[in-house]
Formats: sequence, structure tokens, C-alpha cells
Amino acid sequence: MDVNGKTLILGIGNYLMGDEGIGVHIANRMMEEGLPGHITILDGGTGGFHLLEYFENFGHIVLVDATLDGNPPGTIRLIKPRFAKDFPPAMSTHDIGLKDLVCALQLLGKMPEIDLFVVSIATIQQQGIELTGEIEVVVPELIHKIRDLVLPDQSSVLA
Repeated sequence: MDVNGKTLILGIGNYLMGDEGIGVHIANRMMEEGLPGHITILDGGTGGFHLLEYFENFGHIVLVDATLDGNPPGTIRLIKPRFAKDFPPAMSTHDIGLKDLVCALQLLGKMPEIDLFVVSIATIQQQGIELTGEIEVVVPELIHKIRDLVLPDQSSVLA
């Protein structure tokens, strides 16, 4: 946990492009569950510099995004990026990527603690708001991993 005790769970992705919107789907589902007051959940959409203020105001950010990394669809990985180069090379198709945002934060000297959950997807060409079966099936596991990370003492109570 960071020094200011505030955590942001930030789902990134294009909700209209199927699996590419996994981060947004996760954020929306976790909003329905309710979490303690020191945790904020945000649908970050396709990212961009408008998210910079959130990165400046939270000491701990949990990002959720899709990636085209060659792993089987539905593979969940936790990355602890400290620099832009630490992000996977094929993050999803956002106009201003997370790498750009991290570079800006480093220049400003305002880099929070970041945990990045990436979910491997097969393609970004899919249209529609539904997740494919191979991605939908890992949603409960991913939510559980996020809860374990942000609420380590309460995860078994809330599961």
C-alpha cells in the first residue's frame, strides 16, 4: 500500500471492441461489488492524458488491460512496471498509450506504485460489447486476483 493509502483500480480498453475492452468490463463489474472507501474504481476507456490527474492523486494504481503478447487467450499476468519499457510491447490500441502516460509521470516526478494485470487476447479486430468465451471464463479469477492484491487481509472473507 502507498503512503496516502488511496488505491485506484483502473480498467483500460475499448468496450466496443470485444476482448480489447476487458479492463472496462472488469472495472464495471467490480463497481457493482462495492469496496472499502480507500479504493476507487474507474472505467478509463481508451486511456489518454486525461487520466494523468488520477495517476497524480493515487499512490497505488492497479491497471487492467488487454495485450496481444502471443500467449493463449485468457492468460493473466501481473506486471509491476516502473518504466515505460516495462510495459508489454503490444498493449492494446489506445490513442495515447500507457507507456506515454508513464513517461509523462516520470518527467513530472509523480510516479505512483503500479500493478498491471494484462489479459492475453487473440485479436483486436472483434466488434461488439461481449467478451469471447475464452476471456469471459477468466473474469472471476482476475477479479479475485485484484481483490487479493488490494485487500490481502480480507480476500478470503469477500470471496
